[in-house]
Amino acid sequence: MKVAAILLLCMALFHQGHSNSCQGRCGYGIDTSYSCQCNTACERYNDCCSDYYTLCKEAALSCNGRCGESYNSQNPCHCNSLCPQYNNCCSDYSTLCNAVVGPTSCNGRCGESYNAQNPCHCNSQCSQYNNCCSDYSDYCSTGDSGATITDAEIKSLSETLFALDTNKASASQLILDPQALVADSQTSSKSDLSSRPLYKFVDENALFTRPTYAALLNLFDNYKRITGQAESFTSQQLTEQETFLKETMLNTELGRELFAFLYTKGVYKSEAEFIEDLKNMWFGLYSRYNGAMDSSGFEHIFAGEIKGGKVSGFHNWIRFYLLEKRGELNYYSHSFNGPWSNYPDVLGLQFHWDGYYKQVGSAVIGCSPEFDLALYSLCYIARPGKYCYLSLGGKQFIIQTYTWDNSSYGNGKKYIGSAYPVSMR
Repeated sequence: MKVAAILLLCMALFHQGHSNSCQGRCGYGIDTSYSCQCNTACERYNDCCSDYYTLCKEAALSCNGRCGESYNSQNPCHCNSLCPQYNNCCSDYSTLCNAVVGPTSCNGRCGESYNAQNPCHCNSQCSQYNNCCSDYSDYCSTGDSGATITDAEIKSLSETLFALDTNKASASQLILDPQALVADSQTSSKSDLSSRPLYKFVDENALFTRPTYAALLNLFDNYKRITGQAESFTSQQLTEQETFLKETMLNTELGRELFAFLYTKGVYKSEAEFIEDLKNMWFGLYSRYNGAMDSSGFEHIFAGEIKGGKVSGFHNWIRFYLLEKRGELNYYSHSFNGPWSNYPDVLGLQFHWDGYYKQVGSAVIGCSPEFDLALYSLCYIARPGKYCYLSLGGKQFIIQTYTWDNSSYGNGKKYIGSAYPVSMR
């Protein structure tokens, strides 16, 4: 009895001495013998000990002494091999735990064999299993061509193409009157909030006489805009397609730069192969409605289509200007204006095209035809069906591409379904 009494007295004295501290108690369940608590629930019930945040909370936010520990849902962040996959690692995980649980970067690891011990992976199947390292696309990502083209390379090349766009419009050759700016929530209202045209002035004599512009203009009247109506081309129209590709991609420094990059990446072995693939990719016909060969990537993106009673595609500024000039297009408002103070710029537009509405028709404004074609082609080849991150004048620019998966051309290659600037505020 005396021993038991002594033990009870010791415990009481211990609790009394530590009742207001979390020393040695972090993470334990509720214990009513203590006057304050040291688990995550104490924050909710406002009964944490005064040193809880110092001894328990801050410790729980660090991987110090926790690398490789089992998952505990009570922890605000984690330090095991799965936390990179679920994006819930503590901020110092990579610093403190890399040597314990394996590398978290793809630098020098692209294409390596699968190793279950690694917290993240850098092989061709990691995208499928959603366990790639966070910098996988920077070091290892590939397009349909199988070539390794990193995000950093895409951004660098896009800056080069931006600098080489000598055929773009200058501030004196193109003057806009954007007028109404609406919120994203208002783009479906179909309200004409701009009484004047978007294009205040375009110097057609300076711009449209240039070979790449003239080649583009020759293509616009080759298409039936309503889906379901089969397209057919005369020999003259087929020649116009080839002329457009050669003028933009072979006869400009910008186009040759794009080819040189894709050549060094092993995507194409010759200029002839490059042009032939672009011809199939952009101008090859497929069916958007009822089995008719009624559409192509070029028609959808550059010329625009009507499907289901509304405008589909339509992402070219020159096409917009020409239709607006003829009175066939009515500009309503814009929901996005890019950060660029000169051309190229990016706008997200609301408009009616001869009775059909477009809720957001984003376009690169003031660029040359070769710049438009080069950026869309680069993104489709390198990032088919994904966001493509570029850089123009030091500012981020994103293009979304889509593949047409219902049919294909040579060796199972996919036609371009769509591509357009992502209007991100």
